[in-house]
Amino acid sequence: MMFLAAGLIGALALIAGGLLGPKKASEAKLAAYESGNPAIGTARERFPVHFYLVAMMFIIFDIEAAFFYPLAIKFKAAPQFLFVQAIIFVIILAVGYFYILKKGVLNWK
Repeated sequence: MMFLAAGLIGALALIAGGLLGPKKASEAKLAAYESGNPAIGTARERFPVHFYLVAMMFIIFDIEAAFFYPLAIKFKAAPQFLFVQAIIFVIILAVGYFYILKKGVLNWK
């Protein structure tokens, strides 16, 4: 029943979009919209590695939050063991953080 309902809702959404959507394509309607500014350059433009390093740093700190939540929930079960695990994890993160500081990832030029 759930698969049937999901398929029906998906089909109805496609049909409604086809019936209610724009009928005449124009240059303005087909243009990519990016904050109201016209597109400049090509889509094949290279980005500096700096952007990727900042993105990876963001993912690492998300993983840190995901690691500490279950650790905090089960902390009463084995406080000494979990405390040591947390300290080791923070030391590893600190080494990485000081590495990216030394590389200048956080310096926006």
